[in-house]
Amino acid sequence: MHHCYAWRLGLDRTNFRVNDDGEPSGTAGKPILNVLLSKDVTNILVVVVRYFGGTLLGVPGLINAYKSATEEALNEAEILEKTVNEVYAVSFEYIRMNEVMKVIKEFDLKIRNQTFDNQCVIEIEFRKTLTNQVTGKLEKIDGILVDYLFTV
Repeated sequence: MHHCYAWRLGLDRTNFRVNDDGEPSGTAGKPILNVLLSKDVTNILVVVVRYFGGTLLGVPGLINAYKSATEEALNEAEILEKTVNEVYAVSFEYIRMNEVMKVIKEFDLKIRNQTFDNQCVIEIEFRKTLTNQVTGKLEKIDGILVDYLFTV
């Protein structure tokens, strides 16, 4: 019995490991990893267990068996997409409300918290990849103060 695996972890997608668990080198872990790479998934571990049934598969057969098993498992799995988001506090005078809300609507930003008075504060959350666009647009509005709070 062989427990062959591949895993990928982290946001930068550079952390990975493969293991052939006694199969010929490169015939199990690497084909599993290649499927993970082609599906562009991360923060995942795939273990394929193969019982020897008496038939020798040969190198191409082993590669195909581990690749196919991984593809079938991922096709049946529920893959969740998670994003790295940032939260910012936007401070402004009430008179600038329409301009701020226009930017929030334009980028479909999530409002986490809001306080409206003469001086207003809105906490917004958005994908980290939009940071320069959103903060740049908000900072162009006269009298706006944009402060980074944290990453989620």
